[in-house]
Amino acid sequence: MSWTGLTEWWLSELEGDPAYDAVVTPLLLEVLQPKPGRRYLDMGCGEGRVMRAVERRGGTVHGVDVNFGLAARAHPVVIASLPQIPVRDDSYDGAYSVLSLEHIPDHRGLFGEAARVTVPGGILALVVNHPIWTAPGSTPISDEDGEVLWRPGDYFSSGSSEVPAGDGTVTFLHRSTADLLNAASEAGWSLQRIVELPHHLYDDQAGIPRLLACRWRLGSHRVG
Repeated sequence: MSWTGLTEWWLSELEGDPAYDAVVTPLLLEVLQPKPGRRYLDMGCGEGRVMRAVERRGGTVHGVDVNFGLAARAHPVVIASLPQIPVRDDSYDGAYSVLSLEHIPDHRGLFGEAARVTVPGGILALVVNHPIWTAPGSTPISDEDGEVLWRPGDYFSSGSSEVPAGDGTVTFLHRSTADLLNAASEAGWSLQRIVELPHHLYDDQAGIPRLLACRWRLGSHRVG
């Protein structure tokens, strides 16, 4: 899908999605716990909806995104392809990423770059589609009685899935929970909190994790 097509799809289909305001943004705020006067970096900021939520909590927020069409709606934003973050070391008190990591091929690089631009003792918060959900071939199915069951995919693979989006598709890259947590640890991040949520709309999927959120603190000495 072209950048123009992706921009149009996101703005038309998701900009008014109540799930962001009702579930996704509150989940990010829960794990980030932004403080007034602190500086934060939004990695994969899109059109800036989460940036504005953190700013309402008193934080100063900069964004980075590869899509100029979306980033033009947020301010201030650096145009760059993650995991590269073209800012100086120790620039921020915290960094976060919301529903972006699953689209970035080098997830280890992102944890490392987040550590580089964050001050020692700073915070990293992450919200992703749950790895149970992103595993290739994983999907809810209904039996003949209407009961919703879960068809597990190849959870321990490092595969991907193509999800319809407008006239094209968006690639979701799968990593297991262990892979994500180990990659963060290898970059110097210490896990403080982890939250798992089911789908917010479907009661019959209450036992199926839909979102994963984590909070880490950066150690005094970076790895690497």
